[in-house]
Amino acid sequence: MLRTGVDIIELERMRIAIERHGQRFLQRVYTPAELTHCGQRLESLAGRFAAKEAVAKALGTGIWRHGIGWTDIEILRDPTSGAPLLTLHHAAAHHAQALDLDEWSISLSHTQTQAIAFVVAQNSR
Repeated sequence: MLRTGVDIIELERMRIAIERHGQRFLQRVYTPAELTHCGQRLESLAGRFAAKEAVAKALGTGIWRHGIGWTDIEILRDPTSGAPLLTLHHAAAHHAQALDLDEWSISLSHTQTQAIAFVVAQNSR
């Protein structure tokens, strides 16, 4: 089985959300490791936001359906290649296991105004 997800977000929308809701928003959406990695880089935060949405779409759930929260989907960086590295936690991990999805690929990109993420998930067996 092959599943995909894609999401795009305006950087301005992310900036407004951070200005309006501050740390409460950041801690609700991102894991501590993601916040450490991204710092205040708006394009990094927006790219990970889009990636979380894209992963949820590949899972067929969206965020909050089936109990999947924002921090159940974590996007860090592979220390060797620098590529995005996905870790699923809690409900997201259980749902992926139920769908037999065990191999993931993520691509992130951004312009001066937008960030986009594309995700492919499959069963490697």
